[in-house]
Amino acid sequence: MLTITPRKLIGDLLVLTEIDQSLLRYIPEQLIRRHKVFPLQKKGNILTVAMVEPANVVAIDDLRLISGLEIEPVAVEERVIDLAIQQYFEELSSGGGVSDLDTVKPDGDNSEDDAPVIRLVHQIFQRAVEQGASDIHIEPQETKVRVRYRIDGMLRWAMDLPRKISPAIVSRIKIIAELDIAEKRLPQDGRIQFKVNGRQIDIRISTMPTVSGEKVVARILDTSRVKKYTIDQLGFSERNLPRFKDCLRAAYGMLLITGPTGSGKTTTLYAALNELNHEERNISTIEDPVEYRLEGVNQTQVNVKAGMTFAIGLRALLRQDPDIIMVGEIRDKETAEIAVKAGNTGHLVLSTLHTNDALGAVDRLIHMGIEPFQVASSLLGVVAQRLVRRLCPHCKEMYRIESDTPEGIFTGVTPGQEIFSYRPRGCVKCNHIGYRGRIAIQEVLVVSGKIRSLLVERTTADEIKTIAMNEGMLTLKMDGLEKAQRGLTSIQEVMRVTYSDEN
Repeated sequence: MLTITPRKLIGDLLVLTEIDQSLLRYIPEQLIRRHKVFPLQKKGNILTVAMVEPANVVAIDDLRLISGLEIEPVAVEERVIDLAIQQYFEELSSGGGVSDLDTVKPDGDNSEDDAPVIRLVHQIFQRAVEQGASDIHIEPQETKVRVRYRIDGMLRWAMDLPRKISPAIVSRIKIIAELDIAEKRLPQDGRIQFKVNGRQIDIRISTMPTVSGEKVVARILDTSRVKKYTIDQLGFSERNLPRFKDCLRAAYGMLLITGPTGSGKTTTLYAALNELNHEERNISTIEDPVEYRLEGVNQTQVNVKAGMTFAIGLRALLRQDPDIIMVGEIRDKETAEIAVKAGNTGHLVLSTLHTNDALGAVDRLIHMGIEPFQVASSLLGVVAQRLVRRLCPHCKEMYRIESDTPEGIFTGVTPGQEIFSYRPRGCVKCNHIGYRGRIAIQEVLVVSGKIRSLLVERTTADEIKTIAMNEGMLTLKMDGLEKAQRGLTSIQEVMRVTYSDEN
């Protein structure tokens, strides 16, 4: 067994990093950090690995199974491994490793004793949670299995795995999600509870058959985080926040949150429920699915197979003496009619719609068959929102917007005008991306008496929008540009989520 000095090891690592950064493909980052190891070189079928505990047989077996190579351990001090991990994973922007599980059964018939697959799936989930991912995509391709994480709304490559172990990975996920491992021709949905660093994480599993095999998408729901959200933490501007709170103070009526999938509608609804949740109020919800469980709120799960639809559940809730009703989504005319009726008969109704902007929610209700006078009488307001990435506070930089650039055209900068904003640069703290976390931009339409009259008169959306803006409404683009000017996000991010809507 070899023993080399820290100085020589550091030198070797620097040389290897400069010449060939592919050595990390044999050992996943999670395993490197867990066992305090680092690959040094590969010659033929032998992988030389620096180890703090070179006599650790379990670690060597793990490395052998994961890499598919013979392991030659090299004894080093722990601080040297820490330096190598910091240098590669924290100072360089290139990504993690690739597993090569040659010992895994390719037919997917893996039992609890198949430790490599169990550890690999655990590592995929744990690493996603630690990196703040909202979704995990496990996608079979023609020659490999691609794993990607959605972090801050953007999909990022995590690792590539051998194509032959795809059935084994899917089977393991199905087992822990209590799905039918024999059913591979139909989509399936399940749920997993997962603990990371003492935090309870719920993971929603969705499988879908593709021409290359079954694809798995796992949505990560951090219950501890969302339960603590308040309205003040949602990113409402100083102008929009009081307008939103005024809608929540109403004794009855309907408040809608709109936006595409993944725009934070559920988080906004739950924060509103947290604000309204008092002992003297009966709050009931009908959701599909119940993503987060709130103390003191009566939550009901939609079950279409059993006959429990949104409409049926909502009609039953009205007989439960509710003060506040939350409907996960208004999907059809029947649900819309009952929700509008509930808003007109003394209940505060919160719900969501999939529309591009606030006024689109009004059009959508009317197109569903709701009379304009009914919409006008029940609707309190509409919040349209998007999520944009938040600029890293440690490395963002100010720059002048030029009139002939896309940013200049988008913001309307004229030649010679000195307008400044912020853009990403990248540093160690944000993994050289330039962004860290997300923030919402919102458009808050408050249905005033004048707007109600215009709705009854079937006035065009453009005319209503003009009146709404005169009454203080900021469009998504305006709210986004205001946050960009304050250095919270970049103009590029605002363009990415609003350009097609307002240009």
